[in-house]
Amino acid sequence: MISDKRIDKGKAFDWGNTSEEYAKYRNIYPSILYDRLRELGVGRDGSSWLDIGTGTGILPQNLYNEKAEITGVDISEKQILLARESAKKSERNINYLVSYAEATGLPDNSFDTITAAQCFWYFDRDKIKAEICRLLKPNGKLIKILLDWSYDDDYVLSSINLIKKYNPDWDVSKNALKDMYDDLFNARKTECFNCEIPFTRESWHGRMCACRGTLASMDKETFEKWSKEHTEMLKEYPNEFTVKHKLYITYFQL
Repeated sequence: MISDKRIDKGKAFDWGNTSEEYAKYRNIYPSILYDRLRELGVGRDGSSWLDIGTGTGILPQNLYNEKAEITGVDISEKQILLARESAKKSERNINYLVSYAEATGLPDNSFDTITAAQCFWYFDRDKIKAEICRLLKPNGKLIKILLDWSYDDDYVLSSINLIKKYNPDWDVSKNALKDMYDDLFNARKTECFNCEIPFTRESWHGRMCACRGTLASMDKETFEKWSKEHTEMLKEYPNEFTVKHKLYITYFQL
């Protein structure tokens, strides 16, 4: 459970409540992300890679290389459990740990690259900076990733407005985007790519279930009411559609 006055007016949320939906419906990163991460050296042969805020382990599993040492950490035990189960099922040797990103307990100078997808702005800025500096090898690289939906897309706006009807404290401001342009370290480089992500009515509903404003923070009764109304609302749309997104990749070399 997380409660942070910077987020949703301090309303508590728990990503563990969304674990199954997160694993099923948020595995939507476009191929351009994985291609660019490979170009940046993530998971290359003989390297060590740490994914902080790994959730259900989507990034390490989709960019897996048996010749690299890969670790993922997250504070949610439920999400790490699903990540471990998925890695075991696919016979992928990934070390998943329950840990705060700001205090992993991992050895100094251990990693060539550290990635953080959809999560960096949640961390304590000063503590995460110190931990990253401690963990990265000389000339190591930090890479932050954000896949942000377009706020002028009707599918997005309708769903956001319905969530806010039931959870008015949910903050859909641009904090995550602002973080991608934050010079936490010197010589930041930020890249942006336009992409369209395909959905069905079912998978879009699942995607919205796996956001902070619904399952992670609503009580059961409120969630069920929202879910029923959202499902009915989506019947007005085609069964298959695409949603415009922007992919941001920010990286620093220490």
